Amino acid sequence: MARSLDNARDPDALVLPRIVACAALAFAMLPCPADAQAAPGQLTSKAVIGGNVKQHADAVLAIMTYTTVPDVTTSNLSVNNGATGNPGFGQTQFGGGFTISKSFPLYVEGTLAYSRYDPIFIATDGTEQRAVPTKWNTFSGTVGIGWDFRITDELVFRPILNGTVGRVSSDLKVGQSIFNHVTDSNLQFLENGSLDAYGYGGSLMLDYEHYRENYEIDAELRATDIYLRSFGGSSEAVQGSAMAQQVSLWTRWRAPTGWHALDRPIRYVLEAAYSHYFGDSAGVLGFNDLTSLGVGLELDSSKYPIIITRTRAMVRYVFGHNVHGASFGFAMSF
Repeated sequence: MARSLDNARDPDALVLPRIVACAALAFAMLPCPADAQAAPGQLTSKAVIGGNVKQHADAVLAIMTYTTVPDVTTSNLSVNNGATGNPGFGQTQFGGGFTISKSFPLYVEGTLAYSRYDPIFIATDGTEQRAVPTKWNTFSGTVGIGWDFRITDELVFRPILNGTVGRVSSDLKVGQSIFNHVTDSNLQFLENGSLDAYGYGGSLMLDYEHYRENYEIDAELRATDIYLRSFGGSSEAVQGSAMAQQVSLWTRWRAPTGWHALDRPIRYVLEAAYSHYFGDSAGVLGFNDLTSLGVGLELDSSKYPIIITRTRAMVRYVFGHNVHGASFGFAMSF
């Protein structure tokens, strides 16, 4: 049994009047035990066996909690065990943020995320059984508004209010004939149904910036608590809720390599990040924490009148309990 894990993210400082846009592509393989099981009492003549639809929809909301917080360890994530019929999952997230200025320290952040969840159900009419592949697509966006309280010249305390909206849509990938005698209300969601969700909560962040001519240090410690709740949708059978609770630490060291390009020094970058998940986020993908170690190069174009001031390429190694993977990340600062 195998699952694949894709992981990448560049949370470039999210500070001071520069906006950071992040894009990443990653790949990896890992061993991980399967956990999809049929619920008791599902082997009936009018049932879908191999997984309860509402339970899987609740799991989608729990997995959505990974996309609500800017996080280096879960920006691009893929979990797949198609060889055993277990659900596959993949997500991509883009995000950034900035503080307007020191004189007006309003902090604004935002993330957009897309995820795909491919559960497998088994339908039966009493005489025939058939695998029912479905494809659930999730789109979500999170915004945050905070205020910087400067403790020292280099240390900022930043409370943030967060809000999230999202939608899960289901696309049934099998003909309708198998369901002629199946009346389970859970199927309402499988048949091109949808589920909307909203979330609210907040974060507390300590942001440390220590910049010198020959090196730069950034560090962020963040605790986040966001409540997700479904609303509307095409089926009352799959309403649910989930809690996103996470503590993360991200650090970065930048220093000149001795090489120059564009009349500026080329910097090498060292990065380390750790995230621990609580609430419904804990264990839903098989782990409670992830660690990321990265190394890269940064090109400085700030001397020239172009919108991009820095361009950075990173290679990262991500690992956790029974999880490991390599990734490549690309980011630009504006």
